[in-house]
Amino acid sequence: MHFVKKHMPLVHKGTRTSAPGAARWRPDNTLPAALAHPRRPDTVQRILRAAEENFAERGMAGARIGAIARSARVNKALLYYYFAGKEELHRFTLKTLFQQLRAQTVAALDRPGSPREQILRYINGYFDFMMAHPNYPRLFERELMSQEPRLVGLVKEHLRPLHLRLTAVIRAGIAKGEFRRVDPRHTLFTLVAITVFYFSAAPVLTELWQCNPLAPRRVAERRRAILDFVEHALFLPPARKR
Repeated sequence: MHFVKKHMPLVHKGTRTSAPGAARWRPDNTLPAALAHPRRPDTVQRILRAAEENFAERGMAGARIGAIARSARVNKALLYYYFAGKEELHRFTLKTLFQQLRAQTVAALDRPGSPREQILRYINGYFDFMMAHPNYPRLFERELMSQEPRLVGLVKEHLRPLHLRLTAVIRAGIAKGEFRRVDPRHTLFTLVAITVFYFSAAPVLTELWQCNPLAPRRVAERRRAILDFVEHALFLPPARKR
């Protein structure tokens, strides 16, 4: 059984408390103290999954700590043991998702292979991430609309390095005669869009198709459609045969 930590009321510039006994507000680049060595990692994962779903559905302003705690099957005191409040939980949820996305896609690029093989591994890695986190598109879209300063930091730390690396792969593919002569930036944006928008538009697709677009069979169909599109839109004929 966890109990809420008790702290003396300290006030520092840039810090604040959100609930009695909660850990102090921390900048984006630090880890909440209770998460450094969590006693129950599975509990933290439940909280993050519940937060991901609630923030995607209602946004940071509309989500409620009580609802997140109920979804995670924990009491509010335990949630406050790990996070200072809703803002810190929201920030940590976003940062965790961006870290996982970057790690999963970079792992696909780190393996040796031709530009064609690297791009295909990247698409499959990105698709695997989206299957595991179907709420990610709505969370990201809410951040885009909010224009909060934290988005700039997330993009600089996680998305920009991946963007630079992938555009370099596309340029290498063009130079080696594997890819058509395309604009690397726009091509990368298209690859991301055709993957992400399917999950983002799932509620609309449910009505249009009268089925669950996130069912395993439908998701597998979407993956095949994307890979087929890339084969014919980006790869030159000799590269398709490899």
